[in-house]
Amino acid sequence: MLGYSKILCAIDFDEYAIATLRVAAALAKESNALLYILHVTRIPSRDMDVPLPIEANPIWEKVARGRLEELIEQCPLADLGYETRIVSGLPDLDIVRTAKELAVDLIVMATHGRSGLTHLLLSSVAEHVIREAACPILILRPPLKGGTTTSPTS
Repeated sequence: MLGYSKILCAIDFDEYAIATLRVAAALAKESNALLYILHVTRIPSRDMDVPLPIEANPIWEKVARGRLEELIEQCPLADLGYETRIVSGLPDLDIVRTAKELAVDLIVMATHGRSGLTHLLLSSVAEHVIREAACPILILRPPLKGGTTTSPTS
């Protein structure tokens, strides 16, 4: 047993989303933990001038919920307690906020592996979560280009 009782899996629908969910599900199953599957959807810029409060369950959240259900179908979660959550906001802030609200023991998420100017301009959700979350974080990174991997001694 790994000793986790609540695991938060943050999903952003990139090409590594299914792998991220599979790792989180395996950890939850091993620990007999409740798995929270979270997607933070950004409010589309065309809707930014909508007066607050924004309607409950806006269209972009409905679309995200459908995509999350499709992803879950690809990763059977039989014999595993899980809940899905869709929130509108900023991923870096809302992942940390949700983890705190749910009092999770572990956050599982992927990073895009950006570097250089792209990293500086787009920042890193993963870096913010690492700095701000009160629990351990498992960051999954994409494979290196060309399919090669580096060893710890390289």
